[in-house]
Amino acid sequence: MTDTTLALLPEQIDALLTDETNSITNLANASALLMQSLKDINWVGFYLFNHKTNTLDLGPFQGKVACMHIKNGTGVCGTAFQQQSVTRVANVHDFPGHIACDSASNSELVIPLIKAGQGYGVLDIDSPEFDRFTADDEALLITFVHKLMAHLAI
Repeated sequence: MTDTTLALLPEQIDALLTDETNSITNLANASALLMQSLKDINWVGFYLFNHKTNTLDLGPFQGKVACMHIKNGTGVCGTAFQQQSVTRVANVHDFPGHIACDSASNSELVIPLIKAGQGYGVLDIDSPEFDRFTADDEALLITFVHKLMAHLAI
């Protein structure tokens, strides 16, 4: 997709999810939209926080079979969730405690899902390319997540 098309992703997700109240449906369509729109990625999806087990549990995604539970504070996803901060990793093999669900993944971008001050989960995007994600990608996908969160019932 062109940079112009990518810039429209936040508006696309907002329009796509208008009047839909099922959060799982919305997350499923969000992962599909990202998979078809972003190039050089091999996995995109959501891990949702389970308060009972203190884990991130696999939610809607696009890509190969994935890890089903990630302990809060472990791996890129668990660390990003625990710290409630965006985590962009140029080389996942250099990230202490990286969890390799797909050995083809070489870089990763994880954006926490936060609504009303509460952690809901994370958006996780993997790429087989090293250093795939830029600061511009990060900014665009943060805006995408903000639009998405407006459509999730928590």
